[in-house]
Amino acid sequence: MRARRAKAPKQAPSRVHSADSAGWEKASRLIGLGLRARMVVVGVQQVRAAVVKGSVALAIVADDAAEHSRAKVLPLLSARRVRVVGGVTAADLGAAVGRETTAAIAVVDAALASGISEALASPTA
Repeated sequence: MRARRAKAPKQAPSRVHSADSAGWEKASRLIGLGLRARMVVVGVQQVRAAVVKGSVALAIVADDAAEHSRAKVLPLLSARRVRVVGGVTAADLGAAVGRETTAAIAVVDAALASGISEALASPTA
């Protein structure tokens, strides 16, 4: 009989905004700008690849993403000590990057990640 391995505790993403706040609107514009400048990667597989490469400064994971998608990306982000932000839906996150929905995005530029974090921290940005 095989012994079951204990599951690692899940990292709870920090919730620093509401998707309808002015802070999210500014962060959404910054994410779109970063996407055009190739400083933002979109999708679970691309986020995982960027994390393994060691180039991620900030990750945003949708709260309503499939549990399988969250299980693929959150433990890796936690192990690499990447800051994770939540509190957004897959539809809102997808709208920021020009898709219908997306489960996760990662910001690879530190200055852009700082700007997005500041926008999300201030609800009246």
